[in-house]
Amino acid sequence: MNISNTLNNQTVEWKDLNWRQLEKVTFKLQKRIFQASERGDVKAVRKLQKTLIRSWSAKCIAVRRVTQDNQGKNTAGVDGVKTLTPKHRMNLVGKLKLTGKAKPTRRVNIPKPGTTETRPLGIPTINDRALQALVKLALEPEWEAKFEPNSYGFRPGRSCHDAIGAIYLSIRQKAKYVLDADIAKCFDRIDHKALLSKIHTYPTLSRQLKTWLKAGYCVGNELFPTNEGTPQGGVISPLLANIALHGMEERVKQYAETLKGQKAINRPALSLIRYADDFVIIHEDLNVVKKCQEIIAEWLSDMGLELKPSKTKLTHTLIEIDGNVGFEFLGFHVQQHKAGAYRCANGSNGTLLGFNTLITPSKAKVKTHLAKIAEVIDTHKTAPQAALISKLNPIIRGWSNYYSTVVSKGTFSKVDHLVYDKLRAWARRRGKGNINKDKYWRTVGDRNWCFSTENGIKLTLHSDTPIVRHIKVKGVASPFDGNWTYWSKRRGEYPETPNRVASLIKRQKGICPHCGLYFTSTDIVEVDHIKPTSLGGKDTYNNLQLLHKHCHDTKTTTDGSMRSKESVKT
Repeated sequence: MNISNTLNNQTVEWKDLNWRQLEKVTFKLQKRIFQASERGDVKAVRKLQKTLIRSWSAKCIAVRRVTQDNQGKNTAGVDGVKTLTPKHRMNLVGKLKLTGKAKPTRRVNIPKPGTTETRPLGIPTINDRALQALVKLALEPEWEAKFEPNSYGFRPGRSCHDAIGAIYLSIRQKAKYVLDADIAKCFDRIDHKALLSKIHTYPTLSRQLKTWLKAGYCVGNELFPTNEGTPQGGVISPLLANIALHGMEERVKQYAETLKGQKAINRPALSLIRYADDFVIIHEDLNVVKKCQEIIAEWLSDMGLELKPSKTKLTHTLIEIDGNVGFEFLGFHVQQHKAGAYRCANGSNGTLLGFNTLITPSKAKVKTHLAKIAEVIDTHKTAPQAALISKLNPIIRGWSNYYSTVVSKGTFSKVDHLVYDKLRAWARRRGKGNINKDKYWRTVGDRNWCFSTENGIKLTLHSDTPIVRHIKVKGVASPFDGNWTYWSKRRGEYPETPNRVASLIKRQKGICPHCGLYFTSTDIVEVDHIKPTSLGGKDTYNNLQLLHKHCHDTKTTTDGSMRSKESVKT
């Protein structure tokens, strides 16, 4: 193949690589792995995985993902290397192969949001990250063909909102009991032998996976062993954790088949919906849910895991149990309300159900969000108003977009009012008792008391965000099935996709104008000015386009923009 010869002879520079061709070659192999796995052809899966891991195209993409695309690309491992020059990237591509060796990870503790606890990360070296990315390219399609329909965390094309959508579909017609469960230190305690046995791949790859799992971690100059768990911070770790937890849903479905009644009715009546290591089990019978808890606890023990008692509890969607009604999941509060205060929902046959299912932002997350806004306002006591607005707007937009698919209008209005109170206090402090209304608040359009500057920079309101219901991903759909139209359309409809990005995806029909390929669910994208602003280009939609991050980097090296020098250096 012409491109292969060029690459193998190392006669091409990083900036001149034909990414369109490399992506097509790699995806074709991934799609074939996915299809072979779907039909249960293990021999073909292994053969294709070996081909992909040897593939120059896949190696280039793996290196690009960890050295150019990934937002954590400037984090060093134990070797202290943070960034690679284009020449070093090409050298790394040439060196990537399964050697059965690995360097220990560098231990970094980061705070867990909303708690005083910390989460230990293990940062591999860039070389190990690139090799892990390559192995993930080969392993992920195999397992995407196997993964259960109600597994949503750390999977391409799936999100928190899909998990919430699955919960809503499970309870909207009937009030049910819920086991709201959490696995204790899931990433840290996975049994290595059980995991490798479950992956059951070919010997060379199995040895490499075992080496990564057993590589240990460094704190300062001291090396510690890793006898269990998969390091958070590794490129391949989320996939390995999902493989470890694969089978939970099927296990409770098997139990459902043993219950009285028809199997065809009992299976769908019992739901297990999982997002990474958080999951819920939902059924109308309390005893069934309790039995499922025992079954899952036993199932997890085979993988060296256990439920976390402090975060595992039984609740009901409509009835109060131990002072609680409903449950919290992924920052949402899920609850059913009796008819009266809320409009009564209709059943599938049109009869009134006597309750309505409402999913809202959780009170704890509202409190955390307000605390973050208060912190920003407090740290901008003497800053210009424009600086405060520019800091607050992304926080408000991001949080509002996350909750824009559920019943949030009331919450948004309440939060806006509380933010207004905080801004009045900010203005009063600066004005020594006077809020200076005409200085900080203006009438903008039909909106009075708009916190804005003279030159039109205004604060975004939470209630400006429209509520748009999220359509759950199809049960067994996967980005590796090759349905580009479906997946590029969904990319523009994710609740957390910024409005500008969503509009550009729609306008471009899901295609990157630079390389001509569809945007996938995992691609990192950037908004580009067609004519650079440094050369007089305007920040208007007709001068904007959405590009893959690597395509954007390539364009800015040649379009004369201010970013070009920076891109050449990285």
